[in-house]
Amino acid sequence: MLKESLYYGKILLFGEYGIIQDSMGLSIPYSDYNGKFLFNKKDEKSVKSNQQLFQFFQHLQNLKEKKSLPCKLDLKAFERDVKNDIYFDSSIPQGFGIGSSGAIVAAIYDRYCTENKIDANKEIENEKILALKQIFSSLESYYHGTSSGLDPLICYLNLPILIKSKTDLGTVGIPDSNEGKGAVFLINTGETGNTQPLVQHFLERCKEEGFREMLKNKFKKYNDASIEAFLKNEANSLLKNVKSLSKVLYENFQPMIPKLYRKLWKDGIDSNSYYLKLCGSGGGGYILGFTKDLEKAQNKLSSYQLDVIHRF
Repeated sequence: MLKESLYYGKILLFGEYGIIQDSMGLSIPYSDYNGKFLFNKKDEKSVKSNQQLFQFFQHLQNLKEKKSLPCKLDLKAFERDVKNDIYFDSSIPQGFGIGSSGAIVAAIYDRYCTENKIDANKEIENEKILALKQIFSSLESYYHGTSSGLDPLICYLNLPILIKSKTDLGTVGIPDSNEGKGAVFLINTGETGNTQPLVQHFLERCKEEGFREMLKNKFKKYNDASIEAFLKNEANSLLKNVKSLSKVLYENFQPMIPKLYRKLWKDGIDSNSYYLKLCGSGGGGYILGFTKDLEKAQNKLSSYQLDVIHRF
């Protein structure tokens, strides 16, 4: 029997790369994309998903043999389900920075964790969130080499999470979307991003003193101020800080910005009609945009599809 559980995608509004270096982060569930477990469909997509789940099962089995599974999972049940053609039916695009592997990891934990399972609820306390994050970090590293565990955490709890530091994170209320002129939107680059080499590049750059200084004095400052302004619903302060953040990203994170979007990025800053920032690790997938006047931004970006995720 399958319980009817949907696992949503997520959007890291702020904190990409910065959370690796202890800047703040803000991540929200994104219900336009989701996934769930199903059985027995025999098209190409479901067969491929089933094979991927089998490979993940083998990885977990291997961890169990080494006594390094981060939580108690019923792997016999997982193996049985895989043989009965279970697959993860997902509309979350892979490599787009909105939590495709996170949703699978959350779903596997939810379905197969047998002992001391931490339930998702609105009142969940900080230490349980940290324990979940650690479990998910270990499970999701199968996909990315290393993982913060944040994506599966958001997908599992289905709540906005404010990351103050690596050990201080909790659920948070975000302002309701209203019918203001301003908006936060997504642009689909149509390319998939590859997280691992970009994170590797970032970590290499972190060995340079100048880059570390920039992260501490500029990136962190504008990133954290943007989060505070967003949560307080202060549109002017939000846009001012996001503009500065967009500049910092443009000047220091070029490899993460797809080539075809670099001019667009700079045009937004120069014209003040919109400001772009990375959504996840970049390199493809989605780009986040912020504007004080959605209509103006839509005119400027008329050849791109904008998906509005928040109005202010």
